[in-house]
This record gives sequence, structure tokens and C-alpha cells, in this order.
Amino acid sequence: MTARSATQKGIILKSKNEIEIMRRAGALVCQVLDHVCGLVKVGVTTGELNEVAEKMISDAGAEALFKGVVNPAASYPFPAALCTSVNDEVVHGVPGDRALKAGDVLSIDCGVRIDGFCGDSARTVAVGDVSDDAKSLLKVTEDSLKLAISEMKVGRMWSEVATAIQKKVESAGMSVVREFVGHGIGQEMHEEPKVPNYHDRSQRKSDFCLEEGLTLAVEPMVTLGRCDVMYADADAWVIVTKDGSYAAHFEHSIAMTAKGPLILTAA
Repeated sequence: MTARSATQKGIILKSKNEIEIMRRAGALVCQVLDHVCGLVKVGVTTGELNEVAEKMISDAGAEALFKGVVNPAASYPFPAALCTSVNDEVVHGVPGDRALKAGDVLSIDCGVRIDGFCGDSARTVAVGDVSDDAKSLLKVTEDSLKLAISEMKVGRMWSEVATAIQKKVESAGMSVVREFVGHGIGQEMHEEPKVPNYHDRSQRKSDFCLEEGLTLAVEPMVTLGRCDVMYADADAWVIVTKDGSYAAHFEHSIAMTAKGPLILTAA
């Protein structure tokens, strides 16, 4: 059975066979993140973590999704298999010679393509001893992703899930990043629909219904301070919080089935 178009907004639904292929891609992403997160410690560089990930992906015969991605605003294609975002960096951190320090928080985002289908996932980890605020940030962000998955049911509108995420985060005194959202995923890393982690009236026309065969990358991005973000520099890759507050990022690729959500990027 091949993929079929949904009736809503150009979304491409996936067959059971295609979802199984996406599970293989997701399993590799999970393996990479498990291993790389286990290497995080004081003194290791983000570039060293990326080298490990690139070798694992290559050895598996897979394609690193992020490497070579072109951003029209950026001065160069993305150069790595991982996005490694530290402290106030929200997303798209570029691996390099930055050595991690005690008290840092590190978001690691990884994506691969296997047999024409993609998997995408992210986690944020503490480096050594971190502040109580940082611990709370990581817990609230991860819990908001878990909450989103628990709220996903066939026939439900995404706005209902997004509202639950937003309430969870804001009730903890934190903010949901609005400029960057989740996305559909399949043969391409970014497909329709856009998957926000908040809801307001401006999104009514872009809301969508969860249906069997829908595959999404759900990825709450949360800050300890305000939600406003900006480019860190003229390279136009790294996104940081405007107020310098720490950020966290958790993500899973998920398929909607008749039995409920299936996490494609879990062990």
C-alpha cells in the first residue's frame, strides 16, 4: 500500500508499510541519541559528539538529514549531522570546538533518512550539576512532549493538543517558543502540516485533524524566560533567546494509528 493524500491541506498520509520503514529510521535516531547523550560530560566538545553521530549514521547506511541543508538566510549549508544547542541556544546549534561546562544544558537534535523515509528526534540533557531552574526546565519540556503524545487521538484537532502543551508550560512560569514549530515528516524532513506548541485565534485556518496515517514531528521548545528568539549571529543558523534565558527542546516522530499514537523514535 502506498502513501495517500489526506483531504486536508496537502498532508500526505502514510501506509502501514511506510510507517514500518519510518520506524527503522526512528530506531536509528534513538540509538544515536542514546549513545551521544551518554557521552555528554564536562570537557567534551559538541564537535566530538557530532563525529560519533556521523560515524553511526554512515555505518548504518543512512543519510544524515541535517547535513547540507540550505537556509537562504544563512552564509553556508548546515555542516553537521547533529544540531547541538547550548544554554540560551534554542535550535540549530552548530557543532564545533565548544567544550561543555558544568551547569550547561545541551539540546541534541538528530535526523536520518533510511530507504527514502525520515526520522527526527531531540533531547536536552544536563551537563554535570545544573541549577534547580535548569532541572525544572528540562522536566517541564519533556513532560510537555509526553502530555502532547497522551492527548493525541484520531479525530481530535491539533489545536486541542497544542493548548494543553501551552497550559502545561505557562503554568510552570515558562514560555513556549512560537517562531519554530513541529512539522509533518515522511519522505521529506519537513512536510505539511505545521505543528505548533501553542494555540491562538490566528491559527484557526491552519488547524488540522489527527487521522490514521498522519506522521508528525512534535517538538516543544521552551524557555525559562520570554518566548522571543533571534539569530545569534550573521551566520543565520543558531537561534537564541533574546533575553538570554536557558532553553530546552524535546522531540519525537509520531505516527497516528487506529490504536493511537505510535512513537517512531523510541527504543
